[in-house]
This record gives sequence, structure tokens and C-alpha cells, in this order.
Amino acid sequence: MKILIIEDEKDLRETIRDFLLQEKYIVESVSDYHSAVSKIYAYDYDCILLDIMLPGGSGLSVLKELKKLKKKESVLIISAKDSIEDKVTGLESGADDYLAKPFHLAELNARIKSIIRRKQAAGNMDIAIENLRINPDKRTVFISDKELVLNRKEFDLLYYFAVNPNRLIYKTTLAESVWGDNIDQADSLDFIYSQIKNLRKKLKLAKAVPTIKAIYGFGYKLLTDGDDETS
Repeated sequence: MKILIIEDEKDLRETIRDFLLQEKYIVESVSDYHSAVSKIYAYDYDCILLDIMLPGGSGLSVLKELKKLKKKESVLIISAKDSIEDKVTGLESGADDYLAKPFHLAELNARIKSIIRRKQAAGNMDIAIENLRINPDKRTVFISDKELVLNRKEFDLLYYFAVNPNRLIYKTTLAESVWGDNIDQADSLDFIYSQIKNLRKKLKLAKAVPTIKAIYGFGYKLLTDGDDETS
């Protein structure tokens, strides 16, 4: 997957770039409007991370250029402007999603994967893994067409695992992605452990093929083939 970062704040741009490189994306980055326009005219990307306030022009103008070129890149706006009006304007201008600063890198990664998946699936947001199906809009989970009832945090955890299948997810990453700034309310990592324990039990009782395996000392991994060895 090829990502273009359009962000004028150097430290943030480099932090995002380094993180996405570690996540095995191909990453390019620019810091101003004119460089951004030059990039989108010359190359294609799977996803563009777009700041609104740029030297030399507006991120919304970049969206207009993409539309004029009939480009199909997914666009995630990352902006310090967090009003409803700004979000609506960005989305109506053609962006696929809007993430307000500051944000956690884990959430950024999940948003990127989500909008790319939606674009590839022609708008179908359902996640299907073996006999597991998740609808993030309706917040429903089905195992072999039978609904699995989860509480809010169990659903959030399962959804995050589902967009990162077969990948080791550290406990701190889970905490940041699911609890965000409210992580202190989670009573450290003990609460995460109890929620995942309940989720794993429900998946097992429902005979879900995907399983959540504990990688002791590190975190957890959603195994899509159901190979839940020692856990």
C-alpha cells in the first residue's frame, strides 16, 4: 500500500512517516500545497493523509485537484480544526474520513485500513473472516449467520483485531486504540485483560473460526485460521 502524507508540521510528518514505514507501507511525504499538487499529478496512491492548513494553499484545494483529475485515492483528513463545520466541509469536499489532532498512531493506522478496505469493497464496510462477519456501522457481529452479542468494549476490541488480522498487537496499542485518552479509566492493563478474556470465551462458545491468541509478555493476535495453540 502506498501512502502520501501532506503535512506541514515537520515533527508530526516524520513521526507518521516512520510509523507507517514500520507498518510496511510505502510512504512519501510533502509539506506544502504546491508539492502536494505536483505529487498527485505525477503519481497514484492508495491513501492520502491530508492536512487542511498548508503553506501555499488549502488542503481543500488539493481535494478539488483530485476531483478534477478523477483520481480514486482514499483521503483521510488530519487536522487540528475539529469543529462539526470543518468535518462536514472536508467530507463534502470528497474526503473519506476525518481525524482530529492530536490522535493516536494506532487509530490512524486503523482508519487508513478501514477507508482503503471500503474503497476496495465498493462501499461494503462488512469485515468477513472465515465464519465471522462484522458490520462496523451497525456494530453487529455474526458467527455463521447467528448474532453474537458483545458489549461496547468487546466490540471495539474485536473490530480492531479484525482490521489487523494475524498481526501481533501490543497491549499498550490496544489500550490506545480502544480507550484513547480515557485509558486511565481502564484501570491499567487489567481491565483490557478481563475484556479480552470475556471476548475470547464468547468467540469460543459461538464456535468462531478466528481466535484470539495471547502472546505472553507482549499482547494478542487474531488468528484467522482458528489455530489457537497454547493461550
